[in-house]
Amino acid sequence: MSIPKFDEKELVVQRQFPDFFGFPINTYSYPVTMKAAVQALLKREPYWMLNGMYQTLFSPKLNPDNIARGQIFEAQKLDMADFGGKDMFGVEWEYIEQVGGSMVRPGQPMFTDANDILGSLVWPDIDGWDWTGSAKANADFLSPDNCNVMWFLNGWFERLISLMDFENAIMAVFDEDQQDAVHAFFDKLSDLYIRILDKCITHFPTLDGFCIHDDWGSQKASFFSPALAEEMIVPYMRRVTDFIHRKGKFCELHSCGHNVNQVENYIKAGWDIWQGQPMNDMGPVFETYGDKIILGAFPEEFDVKDDDAARAAARRFVDTYMQPGKTAILNFNDRSRWTPAFMEELYVYSRKKACGMV
Repeated sequence: MSIPKFDEKELVVQRQFPDFFGFPINTYSYPVTMKAAVQALLKREPYWMLNGMYQTLFSPKLNPDNIARGQIFEAQKLDMADFGGKDMFGVEWEYIEQVGGSMVRPGQPMFTDANDILGSLVWPDIDGWDWTGSAKANADFLSPDNCNVMWFLNGWFERLISLMDFENAIMAVFDEDQQDAVHAFFDKLSDLYIRILDKCITHFPTLDGFCIHDDWGSQKASFFSPALAEEMIVPYMRRVTDFIHRKGKFCELHSCGHNVNQVENYIKAGWDIWQGQPMNDMGPVFETYGDKIILGAFPEEFDVKDDDAARAAARRFVDTYMQPGKTAILNFNDRSRWTPAFMEELYVYSRKKACGMV
């Protein structure tokens, strides 16, 4: 791939806009579209070091999960008063305005034993969702030049938690008397997810990928061992990621918690990208696995009031995480060091490095 030489004119800011957390993001005069930039990233031949906000997020009200969870990103804005309520399986969620998200009302799980799920659960009628209307309403929102990524909430373990509450769900994946039922549920759930994603690809043809959520850990440790996760969850994730890849799309995993011990499983499950949270030390993980999965890494600490220190830190970040055959992205989960000087130098230095100017 021939990467054009860096031109100072690229630093002209096209627009500044708030991301979904309100943080200001600059869009420069890039030499290629963001869609093309991400495609190059996935080939480990980046035009520049991308930050984790490369996506145009899409989570339409079409999917009841998105309304229940209060995560709507589409052309039509919803009032927060509309958030919460029942997800696609009828689980009741309560929207908490102060935290900008929802939680299942605790203490009233739909199931306490996984063996009861398949015999009683009412599965959603996705054919009755307004696919045509949503596609028409969002035609302009999903620009073909953007990297359009659909958020897909409530993965496998998260779905189990929503149905059983955390304590019952974690017990179910460990309990030999419930494990067969969990396997059967995850298998049928994967069938459903593939059907939903297939409809998404058909009705929203400018989608580039999917970001599927499945939290696996707490602040200090993952919820289960790598061996258990490989047995109970990875095969079902892999069915879905294989489908996504066959359709020519990429897939990012959103998985909160201290999960660096699960990276091999993320790779086995077929994920292209995992950004992770700041409690994960991505440096050693990148050195070992950076050619197999794109990680979201964090810059070193520096004095955010010192522009020279910020620029030096940006260059070191690029030299560490942008190597032949493997590259990371700047993780969006900690933007405390995204100063104007750092971000500009990150772009300029990585662009020059990509095209052989440094």
